[in-house]
Amino acid sequence: MKNISTYLSLLSLALIGVLFYLHFNTTEKKSHEVVRGDQKENASFKIAYFDIDSLQAKYDYFKDVSDKVKSKESSMTSQLNSLQQKYQKRMKELQDKAPTMTQSEGEAAQREYVQMQQKYQENQMSLEQDLKKHQIDMMTDVRNKIEDYLKKYNKDKGYAFILSYEPGFMLYYRDSLYDITSDVINGLNAEYKAKK
Repeated sequence: MKNISTYLSLLSLALIGVLFYLHFNTTEKKSHEVVRGDQKENASFKIAYFDIDSLQAKYDYFKDVSDKVKSKESSMTSQLNSLQQKYQKRMKELQDKAPTMTQSEGEAAQREYVQMQQKYQENQMSLEQDLKKHQIDMMTDVRNKIEDYLKKYNKDKGYAFILSYEPGFMLYYRDSLYDITSDVINGLNAEYKAKK
């Protein structure tokens, strides 16, 4: 979950560097002429931001994705626990028979034990990779939905940049006048409900 936050925060940091350069460039302190389609208008350089934490807590689709990821993780844990219990039961059977086993039966039991360990580790790695891929796919989908919505949202707003903010990760001044978090959450939730 933090991957999307980290990605957006790093992008924000890079954009802030560009903004400082543009702001402190002494050769041009006028408002910028912005061209949109056939019209020209004088506009100041505007930036907006939204809080990642609020988005994660209030964006319905993000919450649904989180629930799906948790459900898949729970299923993986359940599968591994079931497999582990099956192997433990078999190991107990072999241990109970150990005093009466011949040398060749003991060696066969030892090989079976090693194979069970290897199979468990293979299953664990496979399930963990599947879960990680699922998480990445779901987070990529969330990020794409947010980016697509921000493009639509910004058509009539005129922001040069819309940044994401995560408390404690980036230090910069933010004026609540440009906080569009609730607009973004409400718009994303409206789009998500319309597609359900």
